[in-house]
Amino acid sequence: MGMDPKSGGKPRFARPLEELARRLGPERYRVLVEGGTEPPFRNAYWDEKGEGLYVDAIDGTPLFTSLDKFDSGCGWPSFTAPVEPDGVELLEDRSHGMTRTEVRSASSGGHLGHVFDDGPGPRGERWCINSASLRFVPAAELEKEGYGRFAGLFGARKG
Repeated sequence: MGMDPKSGGKPRFARPLEELARRLGPERYRVLVEGGTEPPFRNAYWDEKGEGLYVDAIDGTPLFTSLDKFDSGCGWPSFTAPVEPDGVELLEDRSHGMTRTEVRSASSGGHLGHVFDDGPGPRGERWCINSASLRFVPAAELEKEGYGRFAGLFGARKG
């Protein structure tokens, strides 16, 4: 979806905002559409340990895998990298008196979280993502949910 140059850098959404509000519910709408942040340690996936794929809660685009998830201690799901680099857009965020790099879904335009340079691994990145912006698809259900091309990452071709 991307950013609409006429909107001052605000995302444009493929679906009407009224439909998104109904479909997503208040918390997901606040995070994905309004750019909010959910409370640390009080969200669905901060301590999720299962194997699987994290997809965009708006349109189901694959965003992150459990293979790249790590415990950063920050209270939100943290990943070392997106599953497909072109699945996300990075924007400068100067809100709250600081400069950060915001992460948005390239397909839906939804706010996901922020990326920081204090993570593990060779890239040193910590993709700090709101659970409300994600839906977790367990590895055993990838085929059934239409994400079979990712099943081989986990050795779970049954579903």
